[in-house]
Amino acid sequence: MIELIQPFMEKVSGLVWGPYMLVLLVGTGVFLTFRLMFWQIRMLPLAFKQVFSKHKDADQHQGDISHFGALMTALSATIGTGNIAGVATACVLGGPGAVFWMWMTALFGMATKYGEGVLAVKFRVENEKGQMSGGPMYYIERGLKLKWLAIVFAVLATLASFGIGSSVQSNTVALAVENNLGIETWITGLIITLFSALVILGGIKSIAKASSFIVPIMAVGYVLGGLIIIANHLELVVPAFKLIFHDAFTGEAVAGGAIGAVIRYGVARGVFSNEAGMGSAPIAAAAAKTDHPARQGLVSMTGTFIDTIIVCTITGLVLVMGYIMAGNSFGTETGAVLTTQIFEKMLPGYGGWIVTFGIIFFAYSTILGWCYYGEKCASYLLGEKFVVVYRLVYIASVFIGTIATLDLVWLFADTFNGLMAVPNLIALLLLSGVIVKESKDFVARRKSGELY
Repeated sequence: MIELIQPFMEKVSGLVWGPYMLVLLVGTGVFLTFRLMFWQIRMLPLAFKQVFSKHKDADQHQGDISHFGALMTALSATIGTGNIAGVATACVLGGPGAVFWMWMTALFGMATKYGEGVLAVKFRVENEKGQMSGGPMYYIERGLKLKWLAIVFAVLATLASFGIGSSVQSNTVALAVENNLGIETWITGLIITLFSALVILGGIKSIAKASSFIVPIMAVGYVLGGLIIIANHLELVVPAFKLIFHDAFTGEAVAGGAIGAVIRYGVARGVFSNEAGMGSAPIAAAAAKTDHPARQGLVSMTGTFIDTIIVCTITGLVLVMGYIMAGNSFGTETGAVLTTQIFEKMLPGYGGWIVTFGIIFFAYSTILGWCYYGEKCASYLLGEKFVVVYRLVYIASVFIGTIATLDLVWLFADTFNGLMAVPNLIALLLLSGVIVKESKDFVARRKSGELY
């Protein structure tokens, strides 16, 4: 049966993540960028100020967690194996120039993330427990008045959470630990399931607290490791950037000079990494304590900058430097294995461990973040009473992922993850007027002194 289903799902996944989806994802970002007059660039300094500073009245605003907590919860699910394995895959299949197109995807993706954050807060509701609930299912229902489309999104996101959020991530950790430390996958499974349960059963405040601790440490640790490698090979930095920019418009590193492959894989892996337009991050954004939708939108868009412009750039630059060292060749490996090899080669004795621990913590944080996304979608469909049941099933799927073969699960999750973007992007485009209106209102109220 699996032999029949898998080829079919491979074709479906290929169609879902084909050029039309990539054009829709990036095109939405381009559209919002021009409607907002490059808001994501003009307001970036203020956006980072919102993340790292806390106003004296912040705790009085409606919401469950701080701006920082909401961002870290979103980043916990966003910064993942895509920052390590995804960048390597893009570079192998699309050449070094793919890194440039990942940057372009992030630039426009920031506008998309901003719009998602605005709508998440604008249309959020307070549930029966007094907690905030929001995200695409709410702004589709309340903004577009399309309940059926909201249900479609919630179903797809719930199903995707068990794959891309839990089992696939735990499987990645278990295999990485087995390959590097020789520990059996089921033992890793028990440990990661226990640590996941301790956080997940505490709800959004517990997840945000854990994410606020884990995400900065893992991101800073990985980036510092990459910067040490770069600092030790400064003579390769300029040649690496020259190669990235040159190859981005020539495709010379790809067989036949296929410029289309460079753009395709750069865009695809960029979107995969930062999840702009997928509809997941606004679910966390809706829980933020904030006085205006646009303020949380600004915080949300910094997530794309951190994920792609910072973390993915470190991976990409080290990979391209390694490519130059090896005589313009990535060798025969791809994904996380290639990243591990190059980091180890350029920082012997330590480089491989940087990647290994990066994979472990990135995947673990993704498990936490996606549980919140999934439970919010499940509660939207079945009510708050179903949340505990969802959490228990989700925790069980974490362990199952460490002992099962997940090729088919990955295909289903990949497909659902792509499909859930469609209703979200439709909402972003049709509600773009609301996003613009809220942005203008935010500027006007700050000028008048009504808002800080």
